[in-house]
Amino acid sequence: MGLPVVAIAGLALLGAPRVVLHDLGVLSEGTALNAVFVLAPPLVWVLVVLLARVTIPFRALLAVGAGYGVLLAVIHQLLWTHAFGGAPPQLGGTLADLDPTAQEALLRGNAVVSSLVTGLVVGALTGLVALALTVLLRRARR
Repeated sequence: MGLPVVAIAGLALLGAPRVVLHDLGVLSEGTALNAVFVLAPPLVWVLVVLLARVTIPFRALLAVGAGYGVLLAVIHQLLWTHAFGGAPPQLGGTLADLDPTAQEALLRGNAVVSSLVTGLVVGALTGLVALALTVLLRRARR
């Protein structure tokens, strides 16, 4: 991956505090503090792969993003009840009559998939940024 597994896990963990604070209602969307918690971890990811001179930063940060996605999924599941204030979401339309347990399983499953995709997308985007910066830095050194 270009980084030790412990470094990949550590970088992924940088995103965990925001997830916890958001699910607990401490951070609100659209605030400056939330923006810091959203932007700081990916910026650190990029800086680490640049400083470590990782040869394939895209792959390394995709792995970090995958780890972040797993953490995102686990934290959301653990804080599910608290995040929704005891009133979890329910399906509507033709699925509104579905058994509440089945609804919860579908919604939680969707949240897991969404979390994993989010982590991979964040990892891919930061990986592309790091790759572009790596190419630019290599050209500048020549």
